[in-house]
Amino acid sequence: MFVITLRFSNNKAKAGQLMEGHNTWIQQGFADGIFLLAGSLQPGLGGAVVAHRISLPELQKRVNEDPFVAANVVTADILEITPAKADERLNFLLNEA
Repeated sequence: MFVITLRFSNNKAKAGQLMEGHNTWIQQGFADGIFLLAGSLQPGLGGAVVAHRISLPELQKRVNEDPFVAANVVTADILEITPAKADERLNFLLNEA
């Protein structure tokens, strides 16, 4: 399981031009069953995505395909988590480890 932070860089002004492609990238992650959650980092720092069912090399490739990452609008950081305990509603994440 992974948490991806997408923090705005000095190229933040380009975000509007690339927003459609970035949103398509996010939608594809959900359609592929990889993304569990996506949202904004507050206050206006960028975004974050929770991902699962993918290897770190495959996820890095996917993240690099985000138009925001490719154009250096955001800097991506991938944190890998090995779930050890979860609320019962999230037990499906424990079975993936």
